Amino acid sequence: MTFGKIYEKTRIWILLIIAAILPFAVTNNYWLHILNIGGIFAICTLSLNLLTGCTGLFSVGHIAFYGIGSYTAAVLSVKCGVPFLIAVPCAGIMALIFGLVLGMPALRLKGLYLAISTLAFGEIAYRVFLNWESVTNGTRGILGIQAPVFFGINFRSYNTYYYIVLIFLVMTVVLTRNLIYSRTGRALLAIRESEIAAQALGVNTVGYKIIAFAASSFFAGIAGALYAYEVHMIAPESFVSTESITVLAMMVVGGIGSISGSIAGAFVLTMIPEVLRSTGDIRLVLYGAAIVAIVIFAPRGLGGALEWLDHLLMGNHKKKVREEE
Repeated sequence: MTFGKIYEKTRIWILLIIAAILPFAVTNNYWLHILNIGGIFAICTLSLNLLTGCTGLFSVGHIAFYGIGSYTAAVLSVKCGVPFLIAVPCAGIMALIFGLVLGMPALRLKGLYLAISTLAFGEIAYRVFLNWESVTNGTRGILGIQAPVFFGINFRSYNTYYYIVLIFLVMTVVLTRNLIYSRTGRALLAIRESEIAAQALGVNTVGYKIIAFAASSFFAGIAGALYAYEVHMIAPESFVSTESITVLAMMVVGGIGSISGSIAGAFVLTMIPEVLRSTGDIRLVLYGAAIVAIVIFAPRGLGGALEWLDHLLMGNHKKKVREEE
């Protein structure tokens, strides 16, 4: 059996093994925390890619669903004493409900009009987080979110909570991939390419776009809930509109429509500011330059570069090049 065949059959397991042993190699708590945040943003970026990359619906207020998930989990955990395994799905469902509330009227809009409506929703959500003090505690935020405990193991430490984030990330990747390669996913891709052509083929474009909005909101809510348990407190400043731009940048840098690219983009853009922190205020310039360099030298995003490397290691790079030509 050739190296390419061995690599093709074992690559997923190799990646999972590397991910599983990573906390043993990274012993610094600060960087373990950054890894956890990267994994959480990877889930959020995957959710946005499902909406924008696969369906062509442009959203710039996606952080609202992330915030709704965070606050739902925080309120259920701190004020109601609901355990982690119930609070997290409830957070996803609550975000899904608000996704439907926004999606049904907003999907009558297209292009920039849809983008502006999602931006407005994100700003409304931020103002609610800020001013609904009886529920959100306003600017004080919600403190004292307890870490999950399973089988007598407290997952408060970063290296143990890492595995919870990893499990949810793997589940999100599997569910997203299955959705994309299902009949529903093919309908969403058809809508992205040409909504008029999809309608002519009998695709219920409104129904499928609502499904995309709902699924995207659900996964963003799950990511928000995981964030709340990671930092043990939340405040409105974590869900300002600029955070939506950050998630959007992660998707673009990773590659629009790419699952692996969404993960890579989230981790890279989470870690670059931390690596450059020692450079002071100039890090913002270097951060922007790094994003521009990635977009210029990898037009298909990091996902395209990873796909090229994948085909190269499998030994069918030349075949792939001929197909593209």
